[in-house]
Amino acid sequence: QVQLVESGGGLVQPGGSLRLSCVVSGFTFLNFLGYTMSWYRQAPGKEREFVARIRADGATTNYADSVKGRFTISRDNEKNTVYLQMDSLKPEDTAVYYCHGDSGFQYWGQGAQVTVSS
Repeated sequence: QVQLVESGGGLVQPGGSLRLSCVVSGFTFLNFLGYTMSWYRQAPGKEREFVARIRADGATTNYADSVKGRFTISRDNEKNTVYLQMDSLKPEDTAVYYCHGDSGFQYWGQGAQVTVSS
């Protein structure tokens, strides 16, 4: 079955950067080009929230207002991978970050912890 595996989380100081990666495997009917890929996050005690989305063409992106200008989503269709470059990190960015794939069916990764703290 389709699997999404995140990596790249960790502890970083405010103002620092991290890059998350999500590798997608186990395709059945559609390959990676058939997937709109997104990142969501969930902070302790809060609902899961949308962070960023990228369409299959790689040129169409959307961002939550809270991360615009600081985060960049991209994808490598040859590597079946989506990335989230996070710059100018703030303590309020602390959360578990989830990769999401939408092919008409919905798929989630297991999550990657990002902690922004001095």
